[in-house]
Amino acid sequence: MSQSSAIPTVERRDDRHRYEILVEGERAGLTAYRDRGTQRVFYHTEIDDAFAGKGLAGQLVQQALTDAGTMGMRIVPVCPYVAKYLTKHEEFADITDPVTPEVRHWLKRELGLPPEHLDTVET
Repeated sequence: MSQSSAIPTVERRDDRHRYEILVEGERAGLTAYRDRGTQRVFYHTEIDDAFAGKGLAGQLVQQALTDAGTMGMRIVPVCPYVAKYLTKHEEFADITDPVTPEVRHWLKRELGLPPEHLDTVET
């Protein structure tokens, strides 16, 4: 009986506007963002079903938020998972901006979503 000792790694993929978490070289999940000036707007996080329940989402988001802070970016948590994570991790409070209707509208335009989707929260 052997158990994988692979340590997950997180990579920032600026070309795809996201951070990916890899397990033994396989992408296990991602958190997507768009930059709005000095704000990094996180709008979606997902972990593939095969990797669910292993704490990978928390590791991914923690490293993504830390990286954003290191780069001097402010965090805007449109993604419900990122928003929930921030309620439990006050160490990011000083670099977190509120999600405003203006940010939501900007994000929808940035993602190329039709106007009728402008009132929805998550993308």
